[in-house]
Amino acid sequence: MNKYYFYRNPLFKVYATVQDGFVKMDTEGLISPIFSLLVKDLMQMFDGTKPSIVENDRLIYSTWMPPIPSKPFDRLVSSQMGNMRGKYIPEQLTISITEDCPNKCLHCALPDTKNRAKLEPDVVISIIDQALDIGTTLIIFDGGEPLLYPGLEELISYVDQQRAISGLFTSGVGFTAERARRLKEAGLYMLSVSLDSAHEEGHDLMRGRSGVFSEAMSAIRNGVEAGLFVNIYVVLSPRNIHELDDFYRLARETDVHEISFFEIVPTGKWLDHTEEVLSAEDHKKFDAFVSHASVGDGPRIFPIPHVVGKIGCFAGRKWLHITPEGDVWPCSCLPLSYGNIHNDRLKTIWEKITEDPAFTGGKCLMRNSEFRCGRLGVKK
Repeated sequence: MNKYYFYRNPLFKVYATVQDGFVKMDTEGLISPIFSLLVKDLMQMFDGTKPSIVENDRLIYSTWMPPIPSKPFDRLVSSQMGNMRGKYIPEQLTISITEDCPNKCLHCALPDTKNRAKLEPDVVISIIDQALDIGTTLIIFDGGEPLLYPGLEELISYVDQQRAISGLFTSGVGFTAERARRLKEAGLYMLSVSLDSAHEEGHDLMRGRSGVFSEAMSAIRNGVEAGLFVNIYVVLSPRNIHELDDFYRLARETDVHEISFFEIVPTGKWLDHTEEVLSAEDHKKFDAFVSHASVGDGPRIFPIPHVVGKIGCFAGRKWLHITPEGDVWPCSCLPLSYGNIHNDRLKTIWEKITEDPAFTGGKCLMRNSEFRCGRLGVKK
């Protein structure tokens, strides 16, 4: 049985095996009885869960995570060790490189402006350098629609694959088989395609344009065919909570490697729309779905609300977001700028964020009415 080492030194090792399709975590080494207690919580995050891909020489636990083993994964483990000592690193950075987008999404998080901002290539390159220097291991290119950005392949190829993996968030527009091949050759690791509904009519309605669902499905197929690690990204709301099984059916039919579910928060155009959040009954539906679907023979499920519920919100602790204007936010859903990349170093901005006592790693602040009213000026 293959062992996939998460961490190892001469005296202590943490490794995973895969038994009947599920991860089994264990430790070994002379001081294992002592140090295994220190990493118990970390091991429990993986133990008994389904990985995305199992290969002889590596384990792709999740499309959101570097392969095991790899140098980027070693860097990720190092940051996790730092977390235990209260030292936080922005493991995941999303860079919204452009506001250009053919869609008119009802729930768009970008400002509704006529002047479409974008980050110049030299600025993006500087951001990548700075992020890698402070320990980031996943750099995601976002928009708007990042596929409309000229020179996207060059930006992806600039990400040092010995230090981090790269990802792309897209609606799928223009993601042809040829574009998939070029992006794969440039070094793209993860492709995340957004779906708001598992049905054409519902998805196109949310995206404000006919044909978006067809483009998304084509992008998914082309990404899988090109050898990318493909994730379907679903933002759960009262509008689509009844489609959970339909989403999973699509994920199985398209052979994607993972399907991620994120719970909608009041932000962007829906900053004041608290009626769009999930109800207690909706949460029960999602819990029941995850319980039965996670043990099936389909792709890995990444239930982000469950993970956040166990280990706390990632904003200001593990996540960082940069807007097309260069503003740096604790996460893409929390529109509070702590500096601008055109004027400040990323490390300095990150330190400012981590010093803010609001970011405790607890519940999502965007669900906290006091925070939204006090810090963002949202009316009660």
